[in-house]
Amino acid sequence: MKDRRQDPKHRMRPFQYAVLALAALVVLSLGFALIPAEKPAPAEPPFSERARAAALNSALEMRTAGLGLAAAGAADSPAVGSVVTLLTIQARALMAPASGSPSAPTEASIPPAAASPSADAGPQNTAELVRALAGSGSTRLKDAETADGGMARLLAGTGTAQLLAAAQLASAAGVPMPQETAGPGADVQATPQAASSCPSPSAPAATVPSPAALAAAVSAEQQAVYGYQAALPRLAPADAGPASDFLAAHKELAAAAVERLRLACGPDVPQQPGYVLDPAFLAAPAAALGKLEAATLAAYGDLVAAAQGQDRMWALAALQPAAARTLRWGADPGPVPGLTLDERQLPALPAGAGRPAGATPAASPVAS
Repeated sequence: MKDRRQDPKHRMRPFQYAVLALAALVVLSLGFALIPAEKPAPAEPPFSERARAAALNSALEMRTAGLGLAAAGAADSPAVGSVVTLLTIQARALMAPASGSPSAPTEASIPPAAASPSADAGPQNTAELVRALAGSGSTRLKDAETADGGMARLLAGTGTAQLLAAAQLASAAGVPMPQETAGPGADVQATPQAASSCPSPSAPAATVPSPAALAAAVSAEQQAVYGYQAALPRLAPADAGPASDFLAAHKELAAAAVERLRLACGPDVPQQPGYVLDPAFLAAPAAALGKLEAATLAAYGDLVAAAQGQDRMWALAALQPAAARTLRWGADPGPVPGLTLDERQLPALPAGAGRPAGATPAASPVAS
């Protein structure tokens, strides 16, 4: 019998197997390398960014509708024009800065859906514009409850101004104001949580909810109470009744702010025995009350940005009536109540943004 160990064919088989296995490994490796890897799905933008984009889209859509209504020459065109001006400023404030610079926006700053809204997508008449303003305002205030600090203040002021604009436009046009537009936090109580034990002054500083912003709100409310008490005897009879109601509201707000500051373990704000009133206050008390109310807007705007949870809800609930009181005394609450804007620093809207389909630049009653 022939010895298999002497057969060269048998001696080559292990080597052949090794070569084939190596070749297969090389082919598989090349195949995996040539197949492109699947790109991961883009991460969903954070809530604050989505809320900002939605607010911008809504403002531009309503602006487009307002431009069309104002161009039609209706009797309420001046009131609609004021709304368009408001929405223009708000849209500019809501634009995301391009390359980190608020003065160099690009087309990418505006969501594609907002850049050229359809002429048929938005309100078709003044009544629908009123409803759109009221609905958008309520949504912006709702989003402000959970957005990040600075964005929460921007959304809160935007929504507050839109609700005021809806009420003014409804009155000017003689159309009903939607009733389901109550601001958020209307049922927030003065003491929403049980008092917690505060650390001793010698203990390390703890993270507490916005004691400085709450202290500023206390000071603003205490000064408002004093100002109303001084103004009441000097007001005309038609203004004395509303002023008396506003005084009661400020007393409640001051007490609520003091209690919230205590729960936040903040330092007490001493009640001042009085404040210096300039001659202009005594000569024109109604106008002076408007300035006092505007000061509370800044305090509540800061609190919205600094606080979270129930404190922010309370600030949101206080911001809207404070803006309405400011307007009642003839003062301007601004396009974003609670936030001071320098319109010269805002980015301009890209050409054609929010313009009605087929409209020319000359048809716009306001500049972007």
